[in-house]
Amino acid sequence: MSRKGNCWDNAPTESFFNSLKINSLKNERVHATRYRTRQEAMADLFEYLEVFYNRSRRHSSLGFVSPVQFLQNWIKAQSTKDAAA
Repeated sequence: MSRKGNCWDNAPTESFFNSLKINSLKNERVHATRYRTRQEAMADLFEYLEVFYNRSRRHSSLGFVSPVQFLQNWIKAQSTKDAAA
């Protein structure tokens, strides 16, 4: 944990929960959904967060491309740079 006055440790979490993203999670995934078990709910939320939100959703910090596309672009740029050298 950070010292008093350093807010970097929980900034991503606060950003997630204080933005429309959590509303997106509620509206797109769990609204009017009845899970039979807690495990089913956890599996569904994990799939949403890890597969859609973290991998395929466009992120503003990455120039509005998905992390997968960003990585592919970076690898392509690196191989082009290496080929030129």
